[in-house]
Amino acid sequence: MLQISNLSYQIEGRYLFEKTSITIADGHKVGLVGRNGTGKSTLLALICGELELDEGSIELPRNVTIGRVTQEAPGDERTLINYVLGADVERARLLNESQCATVPERIAEIQLRLTDIRAHQAPARAAIVLAGLGFDEATQSQPLSSFSGGWRMRVALAALLFREPDLLLLDEPTNYLDLEGALWLEAYLRCYRHTVIIVSHDRDLLTNAVQEIIHLESKKLNAYSGGYDQFERQRRERQALQLKLKKRQETARRHMEVFVERFRAKATKARQAQSRLKALSRMEPIIDVVAERFLPFRLEDPEKSLPAPLVQFSNVSAGYGNAPVVLERINLRLDPDDRIGLIGANGEGKSTFAKLLSGKLQPLSGTIKIDRRAKSGYFAQHQLDELQGAQTPYHHMRSLMPDATESAVRARLGFSGFSADLADTKVTSLSGGERSRLLLATTTFSKPHLLILDEPTNHLDIDAREALALALGEYNGAVILISHDRHLIEIIADRLWLVANGTVAPFDGDLDDYRTLLLRQRRSAAGGNKIQKSKGTQRSNEGRRRKAAEARTKVAPLKRDVARCESKIDKLKIQLSRLDNQLSDGELYKSDPGKAGKFAQIRSQVMREIATFEEAWLIAAQAYEEARKTASIAGNDTSGRREPN
Repeated sequence: MLQISNLSYQIEGRYLFEKTSITIADGHKVGLVGRNGTGKSTLLALICGELELDEGSIELPRNVTIGRVTQEAPGDERTLINYVLGADVERARLLNESQCATVPERIAEIQLRLTDIRAHQAPARAAIVLAGLGFDEATQSQPLSSFSGGWRMRVALAALLFREPDLLLLDEPTNYLDLEGALWLEAYLRCYRHTVIIVSHDRDLLTNAVQEIIHLESKKLNAYSGGYDQFERQRRERQALQLKLKKRQETARRHMEVFVERFRAKATKARQAQSRLKALSRMEPIIDVVAERFLPFRLEDPEKSLPAPLVQFSNVSAGYGNAPVVLERINLRLDPDDRIGLIGANGEGKSTFAKLLSGKLQPLSGTIKIDRRAKSGYFAQHQLDELQGAQTPYHHMRSLMPDATESAVRARLGFSGFSADLADTKVTSLSGGERSRLLLATTTFSKPHLLILDEPTNHLDIDAREALALALGEYNGAVILISHDRHLIEIIADRLWLVANGTVAPFDGDLDDYRTLLLRQRRSAAGGNKIQKSKGTQRSNEGRRRKAAEARTKVAPLKRDVARCESKIDKLKIQLSRLDNQLSDGELYKSDPGKAGKFAQIRSQVMREIATFEEAWLIAAQAYEEARKTASIAGNDTSGRREPN
């Protein structure tokens, strides 16, 4: 159990925490949220012991292991798999000792401990974690030095997850992940056996992977049961109640003050007046409800609407110089009111397609027809680094408005959310969110008909992301969105395009369907069930019928397996719902923390069982469908019908 008691901490005379307390039960998954700059990362550093408390205490069980991703990305010549395996220091030490130990008793102790920590399964576990974060088998054997900083941070995260510390501290873990990696991490954390504290602005991760939200606001830590969606609802209800209480208190205070002023001098009422004065002095003022809202983003609509199609791709291929072709066979149409979410694993070519669409990259072959009057705006994360650090937002906007008056330039900055002081602040002193706002303001300056956004939310907190979603919802141009923020994609995108297998094509489904597809692909790859298409070969009728006969004998038991898994999953979800209801009772942690901890452990076990049976269901369902299809084909063969091509 993690116990924070009367914590106070200040930086340069400003309090980030002031006499605040919170308790986190063992095995609990907690999301830590709050506006940028309130002290979330500082709290993780305090828990790790990297910073010293001003007042209060942070208590952890003895010998607890704490894990946190280092700020420095690894970059030596070790291979990815060896770096991850090296994160388990005890395993490495025991394996080295086992090579030279000669005392039989010590050899037995070493082998027993290696068995206890699953040392011999470690390479497989490390490979699974790396694969989940986007590194295939071939990539895992490459040196760390051959990867960019973002990919190295993924490796650092993989090493941390592989080590499985008792207390896992994650600070914006999805910032360096694509959508596929974020989905995998969410599933991994749901089944993680130990305590997790996640600082994140990924709303879906905080909704699906945690049991509790701790909100850092006004220097205090406030706990809310459930995920982020439940937190938002509970917070609104608490704010409404707080507002009512404050109004009631103000009314009572006014009545007391009037009474005291009227009867302070009267002997018959003096005692009552003094009593009310004491009551006034004891009355703690209720804190005002301050709406911490991000300034809205404002995107100007295109000056003139254009006819469809806005862009037409015809058999387009793209790449870089003499390097292999990245994308080919692109045949797509984009209309002026389209909202497209671009999905696909990192490295498949999403950014290449964005550059192709924006005109920053020319096609190798094929044609791209774009309305000659169309304007496009391209926002990419790497462009944040291209902002001139020594210049101010005023200088950046002035470069786009060379002939305008100073008041006109500042008015434009004010429209984009920059106050007078902020407009004259150097870029190096701006926060990540403010830099993103500046880049978006310059990107949309020309009132584009097409807005291409490549990971626009990496430096935005949840309120800022909601403000961006609102602005994009009101924007009347076409939008191409690349993001690992599923919530933003679900709100903005009307359709999905999938970048995979060297091309870009419409995806028939939503993000839930895409998630299911990824799960099936990974289950198939993990079980060695990769489907390979054979070209120009014909199976003999005898072999085909033999396979069909075997499949018919498997249909019934596989159907029973599917039904059994579904039944078990339903029962476990009912049990999970009951546990969540019990754990949502805040009094339980005060009256019987031991019982609360036991419930949390049971819940973790139930989550692992659900994941196990869901995996079994996917495998059984796929096998059942294949067996049923093969048996059906066999029936057609015996009726004299030919197998369809």
